[in-house]
Amino acid sequence: MSYATSLYLTGAEIGLSLTGLVLLLAAAWGGQRSARLITILTVAALFGAVAFSVNLLGMAGNEAAGDAFGGLYRADAFGSYAKILIYLASIACLIVTPRYFAQQAAYRPEYPVLMLFNAVGMGMMVSATDLMTLYIGLEMSSLSSYVLASFLKQDIRSSEAGLKYFVLGALASGILLYGMSLVYGFAGTTSYEGIRAAFAGQFPMGALFGVVFMLAGLAFKVSAVPFHMWTPDVYEGAPTPATAFFASAPKVAAMSMLVRVAMDPFAGQSASWQQIVIFAALASIVVGALGAIGQQNLKRLLAYSSINNVGFILIGLAAATPEGVAGLMIYLTIYVAMTLGSFVGLLMLRDPMGRPLETFADISGLSTTRPVLAWCLLALMFSLAGIPPLFGFWGKFVVFQAAVQADMIALAAIGIAASVIGAFYYLKFIKVMFFDEATREVEKESPVGHWAVLGICTLIISPLGFLLTKPLGEIAERAAASFAFAM
Repeated sequence: MSYATSLYLTGAEIGLSLTGLVLLLAAAWGGQRSARLITILTVAALFGAVAFSVNLLGMAGNEAAGDAFGGLYRADAFGSYAKILIYLASIACLIVTPRYFAQQAAYRPEYPVLMLFNAVGMGMMVSATDLMTLYIGLEMSSLSSYVLASFLKQDIRSSEAGLKYFVLGALASGILLYGMSLVYGFAGTTSYEGIRAAFAGQFPMGALFGVVFMLAGLAFKVSAVPFHMWTPDVYEGAPTPATAFFASAPKVAAMSMLVRVAMDPFAGQSASWQQIVIFAALASIVVGALGAIGQQNLKRLLAYSSINNVGFILIGLAAATPEGVAGLMIYLTIYVAMTLGSFVGLLMLRDPMGRPLETFADISGLSTTRPVLAWCLLALMFSLAGIPPLFGFWGKFVVFQAAVQADMIALAAIGIAASVIGAFYYLKFIKVMFFDEATREVEKESPVGHWAVLGICTLIISPLGFLLTKPLGEIAERAAASFAFAM
């Protein structure tokens, strides 16, 4: 394939990289006063990347639309679909970010630039078809995430969150690298296609250890049990807009990267990694649900909710079928809407002095002080719990259906039973907002951008969201078909 074609297929990453470099120079030249303009330009660049990815998604056939740079990168329907979710989630997070930092006068133009380079890394992660490309994209995303977590330098919680994220992230990267080195040692190549061919006949024990280490490193990135310990602390300490970002876009990128690693180079050895994924899925569902029950801080509760939802998403991967991958992508799409809506609702909770409210005591009686916000949060919590007729129910339904079709009836049954535990803490939201008396005065007005993001997310997860089932299902099936050749 010519370099011109390779450059075209990587157009989203190249465009965002060049934009990021230009905006970085503009930030150095314009100083803090340029933060708003750079944020607007970053959002515009991300919209351009969305448009490019939509066009590429339309071009992609059932298999790869094209391998770029000698097989280091693949532009296919799966990668394009994941990138659209990543870029849209990043846009939503940028829209609601500036106001949060306005109270501390801490918003700087570096923030949107970091988000832009993070998006470049995530795009590389989901399209990587070589272990080297995967690691470069992963570290590019991770390094900017560490800075975003500790962006409030004067806040000790933010500094602590950034340090914990960096130390544990470095440990996970080391584990992942060790697994990659083992796989390379036994396969003799870092290419996904070469690894699949090398292990087509037999699967050495050393290579199995490599896969286990790789899955452990990737499990950290998706906050799957038992590598979830960083999530509540980082989510609580990081600035809330950064937390909303961590819970949405990087989660899509990491999960998509995990799917591509499992279903492309190791598709022929699914029996070797399925048991690991099944354990991680069930453990994440149970630990996420039980860990959230005793939480009083809403950000920590949503962190455990994220762990819980990762468990349901992993059930789709455990099925190791095109239907399972399609169900996983559908759940990811709905999860992004539910998570962004929840965190934006949290961002809109402020006292009259502009200080953020983050505990259950702060939202008591919210239905009397901010009724529209309370009803939106009610819909989001019920959707996260998977209660029909809200759209979150369909996300759980498709992954459980895929598990049943793969003859994993016990996995589906245990997952359904464990999902009941999570309903408790979601219902606690409703009880506190609608049945407790108000104890805190809440700011009455919120910016239009916040309402726009919250309204779109609430509309998506409402019963009207079921109108998207057919087009969303068709796109997800096309994305899953990218791996049909490996299955």
